[in-house]
Amino acid sequence: SSSGGLRDNEGNEYWEIKKNVHLKVKGFKGKTYVDIREYYEKNGDMLPGKKGICLTLEAWDLLKQHMQDV
Repeated sequence: SSSGGLRDNEGNEYWEIKKNVHLKVKGFKGKTYVDIREYYEKNGDMLPGKKGICLTLEAWDLLKQHMQDV
């Protein structure tokens, strides 16, 4: 995609929401998810932490619909 995201070590596109918080679209078991997660550095690599949320595309669409209300 050419939407301005960064690339991780595996070539996956992501967006840095703030320092060490990434938004990434990823596939898992044949489904697509939007993952917003804290990352930490270990041995020069950025690794996903336990703190975060992984949304289905349906939940992501619902969140977008209510952004004005939040």
